[in-house]
Amino acid sequence: MITVGVEEEYLLVDPVTGAPMPVVEDVRRTAGIGPFAEVDEVQDELLQAQIEVATPVCWNLEEVGGHLLRLRHAVGSAAEANGCRIAATGAAPLRGAVPVPVTRTPRYLKMEGEARQLVDEQLICGMHVHAGIPDRETGVAVLNRIRGWLPTLLAMSANSPFWDGRDTGFASWRTLVFGRWPVSGPPPHFEGLADHEQRVEALVASGVIADRGQVYWQARLSDRYPTVEVRCADVQIRADDAVMFAGIVRAMVATAIAEEKAGARLSVTPPELVQVANWQAARHGLNGTLLDPLGRPHSSGDVLYALLDHIAPALEEAGDLRVVSALVHRLLRDGTAADGQRRALTEGGLPGLLDLLTGAAASD
Repeated sequence: MITVGVEEEYLLVDPVTGAPMPVVEDVRRTAGIGPFAEVDEVQDELLQAQIEVATPVCWNLEEVGGHLLRLRHAVGSAAEANGCRIAATGAAPLRGAVPVPVTRTPRYLKMEGEARQLVDEQLICGMHVHAGIPDRETGVAVLNRIRGWLPTLLAMSANSPFWDGRDTGFASWRTLVFGRWPVSGPPPHFEGLADHEQRVEALVASGVIADRGQVYWQARLSDRYPTVEVRCADVQIRADDAVMFAGIVRAMVATAIAEEKAGARLSVTPPELVQVANWQAARHGLNGTLLDPLGRPHSSGDVLYALLDHIAPALEEAGDLRVVSALVHRLLRDGTAADGQRRALTEGGLPGLLDLLTGAAASD
């Protein structure tokens, strides 16, 4: 069985105005002394109005869901104790008049010095899924085989339609903001591990990025863990949607490993088609056509069903088929979290939107 773990990022916001509040150290301290989270499970992020949680290594989706609810409760309670709320949104709907201070670590301060405006605008939050791999050579093969499905995951996870008090017209504005870093977006195709390592080292040697940690591809090999890290998704409002993505990513990785072992033929989609598929997914979410892994346009529902069909054996083997299928069907019925944000704003104004986003600590 392939192990899985999830990292989630949240905004810290004023419960009335929705403005970001730079109080991460206070919230982390409070969460760390509470009964529901270990200190190393709650981390700061680039800006002081962001906070991150990380589950332990999990063997099944029930564990993932339990840990996410526990950590959301811990951080949400700590935020309330410090006069703010956590907001589970891919981008800050409101940014405030003054930039949020950078977290005072050497790494983050260096990033601020090199890309001030970009850092100021990093009020964005994602979820990252780590799936275990037997070795890095296999990991590179997994990256090659899942890259064409990343735009589909992005479309499904879209949860950032608002920015600076306006509707951006995009379902995932976070994708556009994050895509401005030098190394970002879908990963390229690699000829093998040696090719991967040579190209990553060349990027670092260029001096444009500080280290391998700034290789921000939407799927990458982790340098800290024996995992593939899939990081294209916006953070989810509901914890069970995060569980759904954990199950899908694990099944994608398992399917890729099985295909590689069987010597299955791999069609390499040109990078420009993967990139345009990524943009289309960020723009429309599930409200339009999606491009399949070969770059061909289809209805979003057809592409989602094709993904489910592709990974169904792996889901079945892991015991995840029923729960993941049900959640995907709910997603197709109700729309993405971006659609939910727009409905909440239309029906309840800013208070309604904030109620939706700050219910993350109790969401299931």
